[in-house]
Amino acid sequence: MHDRQKKIIIDHSDVAQRLDVFLTRHFPGFTRSYLQNLITREYVRVNDRKVKAGYRLHLNDKIDLEIPEPTPSHIEPENIPIDIIYQDSDIVIVNKAPGMVVHPGAGNKSKTLVNALLYHCDSLSGINGILRPGIVHRLDKDTSGLLVVAKNDYSHNYLSAQFATRDITRTYYAIVWGVLNQQSGEIMANIDRSHRDRKLMTVSKNGGRQAITNFTVIEEWRYFTLLRLTLNTGRTHQIRVHLKHLNHPVFGDPTYNGRLAQLNRIPQRKQQQVKQILKMMPRQALHAKTLSFIHPLSKKRVSFDSDLPGDMQYTLVELKMVGE
Repeated sequence: MHDRQKKIIIDHSDVAQRLDVFLTRHFPGFTRSYLQNLITREYVRVNDRKVKAGYRLHLNDKIDLEIPEPTPSHIEPENIPIDIIYQDSDIVIVNKAPGMVVHPGAGNKSKTLVNALLYHCDSLSGINGILRPGIVHRLDKDTSGLLVVAKNDYSHNYLSAQFATRDITRTYYAIVWGVLNQQSGEIMANIDRSHRDRKLMTVSKNGGRQAITNFTVIEEWRYFTLLRLTLNTGRTHQIRVHLKHLNHPVFGDPTYNGRLAQLNRIPQRKQQQVKQILKMMPRQALHAKTLSFIHPLSKKRVSFDSDLPGDMQYTLVELKMVGE
């Protein structure tokens, strides 16, 4: 049988399970959302019939699953310098610069990380389609730091499964406004799209998806704090939204209240000094510093670390002086 075609007969232990849940457990290298997409596109059939993801399995049901060939990319490779800190036949680790969009989309057809990867790498996985080859997870345009990119479909699915089970560890550093009232803690607050602006996210008491962020204070200087943060979930803008919710927004964040609106926190004689720092830091001071996961081929845990980019290092030095 072709390795992209699978056949399964349901026995007593699997009766009454949802089809998508069963497939996720049976094929741990594939994410549930990917398998749901295959069901919708009729790459999965039960007893030679199209079914929905929520179909409840019966005894002796025959499941036929086909893994489609990757869709060829129509994105142009571009010779854009990027910081590749590690690469092998399965993965690429990139230290993304601030200001770079990860993949093409509305208004960003070129000069993205994907354009650069297609130039610098011999292959990328095709699971995420023609606009996002190799992309397992993302960083916001103005967040710097480490990303893992998959070079083939097996590695993509293996890494995606680790994100789903939270076996991938990501550590971020952020400079925030103010001094927290505790040295470490957990932020647990659901995140949903804002009803006022669908491009923004917000903490929601009556909906949204569970989001958990852990933080530890690394250093504090009267008016500002450097935090280490780890994600237990991976929601859009999670760290930035959670820190705004704590009333300690990320320094420089133009979207989540991290700029001039916070100046009243510091003495008036210091405000002009901070305004000058903000001119040099037009983005959120947020960096994905470390990344740790099980390698798809060796099955051993690998870890990577990156230095803070120049703009954050400059900001740290200058804000320390403000606090003196």
